[in-house]
Amino acid sequence: MIGTSPRDRLLASAIDHIAHHGGAGKSLRALAADLGTSHRMLIYHFGSKEGLLTAVAREVEARQRAALAGLDPAEFWRRLTDDDLRANEKLFFQLYGQALGGTPGTTGLLDGVVDDWLGPIEALLAQYGVPEDDRAAHARLGLAVTRGLLLDLVTTGDREAVDAAMAQFLARYGPRT
Repeated sequence: MIGTSPRDRLLASAIDHIAHHGGAGKSLRALAADLGTSHRMLIYHFGSKEGLLTAVAREVEARQRAALAGLDPAEFWRRLTDDDLRANEKLFFQLYGQALGGTPGTTGLLDGVVDDWLGPIEALLAQYGVPEDDRAAHARLGLAVTRGLLLDLVTTGDREAVDAAMAQFLARYGPRT
């Protein structure tokens, strides 16, 4: 998580700014001005605009993984679909596509973008009685469904439809009698 170094403070400011104002479409100079710093400082700490945006996306992902441990799946879904995260979620999907295409400064997003989630999801599945031999596949399925529905939400804005779909998915993991 974020500490107190100058880089960490810039990253925290960027996360907050992007959550409220977006930023993927802005130039590095415009982002720097919005953050109260210079483009040279952003280049020094992040290498490029893409490096800054990738650091933002990775930190937001880390925060969501940390939150997963303390919430039930329905609460976690509500957290993920909160309007305050929408700009950061859009950024995540934009960068994910760029990283898959090899855009310089974004490829670091791919490091752990799937694997870092599997352990925490498997731990949650254990609490829901999913057999150990099945957890890895269920964890990937849960991550894929969640990301797919988040992509649907940022694309269509149809909160009711994605919530209904997630409710159907989560019902598969309810209490077993």
